[in-house]
Amino acid sequence: MSNKNSTNKCPKCGSENLVSDLEQGETVCANCGLVIDEDIIDMGPEWRAFTPAEKRSRSRTGLGESYSLFDKGLSTVIKGDKDANGKKLDDETRIKMGRLRRYDNRSKFDETWRRNLSIAMAELDRMTVALHLPKNMKEYAAVIYRKALKMDLIRGRSIDAFVAATIYAACRRTNVPRTLKEISTASTREHSEVARTYRLLLREMNLKMPVDDPLKFIPGIASKLNLKRDTERKAVKILEKARKSRGLSGKDPRGLAAAALYMASINNDDRRVQKKVAEAAGTTEVTLRNRLRGLEAIMKVPDEAQTPDGFNPNFI
Repeated sequence: MSNKNSTNKCPKCGSENLVSDLEQGETVCANCGLVIDEDIIDMGPEWRAFTPAEKRSRSRTGLGESYSLFDKGLSTVIKGDKDANGKKLDDETRIKMGRLRRYDNRSKFDETWRRNLSIAMAELDRMTVALHLPKNMKEYAAVIYRKALKMDLIRGRSIDAFVAATIYAACRRTNVPRTLKEISTASTREHSEVARTYRLLLREMNLKMPVDDPLKFIPGIASKLNLKRDTERKAVKILEKARKSRGLSGKDPRGLAAAALYMASINNDDRRVQKKVAEAAGTTEVTLRNRLRGLEAIMKVPDEAQTPDGFNPNFI
């Protein structure tokens, strides 16, 4: 029994003190005893749960709205050969439901943009799994692709190339360290086509990409080279000092990260070959040596053999 104080009034005495009997499914006036409503429908589940984990496991709600699904997860499903009471449908009704199911499936892909999205979202799901990207990045890439589709940029162009380009754009906007080369390798299209499509996205959609920070590439490169944690921290300090001296502007961030790690590995007695460092960073040895000379010039302190953090600028 529960009290129900609402704007509803008893039609007999005008009292607003109404009581709901959930077991009997009735609403009764507490003043005169008149049954106002009966056969109340219980909108709750038919199962019981005694722990939060049991409640989560028994819930039957589907996925929330998602831009990474071609229909945003709000699709209609017509299936089964039984009615709401669990009884089998007769032959005529079953044939009718099968016909409705067939018409429903055809209507979903009747328009070209729906077919385009169904192909693109499947490719997006495959690439994000292959690249180990988080869900929020996947959603952001799907939003960019839907905007490009709405602007009619994909007509006459490759769907897979646009998917790869939107993934790279989402990575740049969310500061996820993935290079265009890595994304094009996971794609079915060539690197040049993905790069050309990415430039088209930037130009037509007027996307403003943030400048990559060399610090975000340090953990990935250090992990590939199996460097010590102290070496990684030393490389971060080198880049921070170079930033204070304004020595990072206009340079390739991956080349700067590779040069800082190479410099720190020598100073920390955790040496790696230049070729291995350049391969791990996805750059060339020439770029690595050029960035290394620039960092050396920045890190040298006149009339001092060491800086306060123990870094020796003349170890090379």
